[in-house]
Amino acid sequence: MKSYKTKKIVVNTVYHIFTFVLALVMIYPVVWMVMSSFKETEDVIRTATDLIPDHFTLENYATGWKGFAGIGFVTFFKNSFIIAGVGTIGAVLSSAVVAYGFARCKFKGKGFWFSCMLLSMMLPFQIIMIPQYILFNNLGWVGTFLPLIVPSFFGGAFFIFLNIQFIKGIPMDLDEAAKIDGCSIYGIFIRIILPLIKPSLVTSAIFSFMWKWDDFLASLIYLTNPLTYPVSYALKMFSDPSSGSDWGAIFAMATLSLLPIFFIFLTMQKYLVEGIASTGMKG
Repeated sequence: MKSYKTKKIVVNTVYHIFTFVLALVMIYPVVWMVMSSFKETEDVIRTATDLIPDHFTLENYATGWKGFAGIGFVTFFKNSFIIAGVGTIGAVLSSAVVAYGFARCKFKGKGFWFSCMLLSMMLPFQIIMIPQYILFNNLGWVGTFLPLIVPSFFGGAFFIFLNIQFIKGIPMDLDEAAKIDGCSIYGIFIRIILPLIKPSLVTSAIFSFMWKWDDFLASLIYLTNPLTYPVSYALKMFSDPSSGSDWGAIFAMATLSLLPIFFIFLTMQKYLVEGIASTGMKG
């Protein structure tokens, strides 16, 4: 018995040490970037191997916030919040509606359309990138936020599947009881289903906001006016490979760009863990 306990303590100790070391390796680049944002610009590259700055300075944040071409980062952050915020609302609501249809409603070709939805999860963006651009260009949407926002209002395959798993875990008896009380199919969705799949909705919102916030490729393809650039695109334009780049200011703005995502994970962690952990148990 004592031998078993000793072995268990050793295994747990090794596991936690390994996990701690792996966590340090994973988080070190982010910590280095944050600390470099407080270094003087000329010291960022010269003392790249040093984690702690020789002299702490906030000048990089003041310089970076001014932006480039007369456009401050306040504009870029505003654009990112518009794209990510509106896109997330559309993705969460539309995915919940579609998921409810697949999970509770009977209609012709349900299996076929469900298979098409799953297949769309396997399509890389590069495959549909050119057809989408041609479509949006013909609609006159190139150069606006519309190509980055409107598709979100037609659901996302991953979010639809996530919500379906949650809805299937809700007893049908609740639907029947609501029907007896005179609730329509829309009333059941709004009054019964939505409140019960809150963890799934929050999980979808977190992932959607994060993906929209970090999306660089779509901005590169569809946005042409610097006044419409989001933070992800502005950070790239802020650097100039052909000449000297102000790495201190770039790292400062990159650090600020992490704050919304960090805040969301910090405040919504309970729902995120519940949503992911419960998905595999539904069905």
